Amino acid sequence: MTFLFVVDPLEALKPAKDSSIAMMRELQRRGHAVWTCTPRSLAWEGGVVRAESARRIALPDGTGGAPWFAVRETASRALAEFDAVLMRKDPPFDLEYLYATHLLEAAVRASRPARVFNDPRALRDHNEKLAITEFADFIPPTLVSGDPARILRFREEQGSIVVKPLDGMGGAGVFRIDAGDPNTNAILETMTRLGTRTVMAQRFVPEIAQGDKRILLVGGAPAPFALARIPKPGDARGNLAAGGTGRAQPLSARDRQIAEHIGPVLAGRGLLLVGLDVIGDFVTEINVTSPTCFVEIESQTGFSVAAMFVEELERRIGIPPAPAMRKGE
Repeated sequence: MTFLFVVDPLEALKPAKDSSIAMMRELQRRGHAVWTCTPRSLAWEGGVVRAESARRIALPDGTGGAPWFAVRETASRALAEFDAVLMRKDPPFDLEYLYATHLLEAAVRASRPARVFNDPRALRDHNEKLAITEFADFIPPTLVSGDPARILRFREEQGSIVVKPLDGMGGAGVFRIDAGDPNTNAILETMTRLGTRTVMAQRFVPEIAQGDKRILLVGGAPAPFALARIPKPGDARGNLAAGGTGRAQPLSARDRQIAEHIGPVLAGRGLLLVGLDVIGDFVTEINVTSPTCFVEIESQTGFSVAAMFVEELERRIGIPPAPAMRKGE
């Protein structure tokens, strides 16, 4: 079987922690062929969407200082020629990302359809910040607004809040604002661009000290371990990209309750892989573009989320399950 990953340039990926690479390694371990391309190489003509410069790669074992990938072949191939296409481009969800989802959707509805995961329409419909509004019973007090005065009133009601852009990732542009903070007005003016940009504000959840938990959902079912990303001293952000430290831990009863409620809803919309961000008892974000933390969970627990993911992917495209393929159970 052949699988195409639509990803950032391979040279920019970090093999020590990248979940897309973990997926690729698992697919190769099972005997599948791995191809990659960037969104910029997608093209539509005559009803066919192609990856104009797709590369078939091999993934060495990583010993001896060799590069993590080797290119075996470069070709222009229609997306429908692959058994599955995996959209794994990192945010931001900018216009180029949007255009890529439209091209992928065109490939899905073509006379010879491609199979794309996560579903391109679902990617567009589930902004990673705003998607939580569908599940209001599971989130902290939250306001979505571009009005600095309205956000200020919300801060006065809640005491301490976190304000974040709707298109960010990795903790970039996230501010905690406490009562009496002399920078409040400046932060809100900057974040909202003087009232012209919509942002999200949430009540600060002090359980962030125990970690911002990433719960991974595969086909609607949770992996048994979450990665609690613990902020570095003096920071309210647990994101690994912002210097947080990852600690794998079993799901709590509340984690499972959240996952079992939200997971089937999102899976039914074509979201094969989802990352829930949970602080304390609350969902704060729903990640659908390129959820990560596979490598950290496996290195600390032995459980292979990549194998769990590939098993579900194989099932979706009609490959019979192979016995004893998953590691770490």
